[in-house]
Amino acid sequence: MIYKIRIILDAEEDIFRDVEIEASTTMEDFHNAIAQSFGFLGNEMASFYTCDENWNQDEEIALFDMSENGSNVRLMNETFLEDVMTEDSPKLIYVYDFLSMWTFFVELADIVEKESGQSYPNLLFSFGELPESPPEKRFEADSNFNFDDTFENYDDLDFDENWN
Repeated sequence: MIYKIRIILDAEEDIFRDVEIEASTTMEDFHNAIAQSFGFLGNEMASFYTCDENWNQDEEIALFDMSENGSNVRLMNETFLEDVMTEDSPKLIYVYDFLSMWTFFVELADIVEKESGQSYPNLLFSFGELPESPPEKRFEADSNFNFDDTFENYDDLDFDENWN
């Protein structure tokens, strides 16, 4: 089966790529296809993250295991696209270059039959130019959190303030 996927840069302006790729492709090959479609060299660290329908990040699928003692992180070269992206869970988050934090929303648009004579991955459509630097992230504070209330309850905290 062939997945038709839209990859959208997390930015105010519309910048996206539509690709079709075999469902049986490794996540590492999918990472390479995304990097190439946006003009990256592909030599930076990257990770996919499973997420819910509201784009809340969940499990990481890493390019390399960077832990010192071998963690349980799923690796791209051992994970297949069809195992993490389905009609029931059609969304992923993709982060390229952890110093720059290029962040993309990845969404399954359609599943079709493989066309004979067509090579995959295939860039179907490209819209928008990638900026020279990643868009700034705007983090919003929880408007329901009251810092004053936290400090008023200082006496309720369970520690001795003169501990040293």
